[in-house]
Amino acid sequence: SQNIDVNMEFNESNAVFAFNNIRMICRLIDERFPEYQNVIPTNNDKRLIVNRNTMASTLKRIVIYANKTTNQIRLKMEGRELQIRAEDVDFSNEAVENIYCEYDSEETLEIGFNAKFIQEMLGNIHCEEIEFELSEPNRAAVLHPRDQQAYENLLMLVMPVMLNNYV
Repeated sequence: SQNIDVNMEFNESNAVFAFNNIRMICRLIDERFPEYQNVIPTNNDKRLIVNRNTMASTLKRIVIYANKTTNQIRLKMEGRELQIRAEDVDFSNEAVENIYCEYDSEETLEIGFNAKFIQEMLGNIHCEEIEFELSEPNRAAVLHPRDQQAYENLLMLVMPVMLNNYV
């Protein structure tokens, strides 16, 4: 490992970092940070728990059949079964897989997501089980690891997509 001297300069609007042959200029923003807590739903009354690896491998297979523009998938939760469906009506493609889950509501829920967003989230969580907190098909879902270390507080928010009703 090599020590590198970094020269830092700043004024009211910019910060400049210079090292080796690199000069990085960063604009300083003097604004109030948005109240992000307001967009995190607190009334999601449905819980879905799935094995992270199982869901990730299922999505890898299923997304091949999704529309290439939207990457839309359907999650249908009912009892101990999560149905994951992808379809592309333009090319008459469809794939469906069912995986084991824990779902704590008597009410069947069907919700759509961009599969790429869910895949990205699953790729950045390192645990055995993940938990989705959901409420309605048109409301944001919260995703987090089922078991987190004491020093962790990982929470991911994903917006649903409008489902077409051709199934």
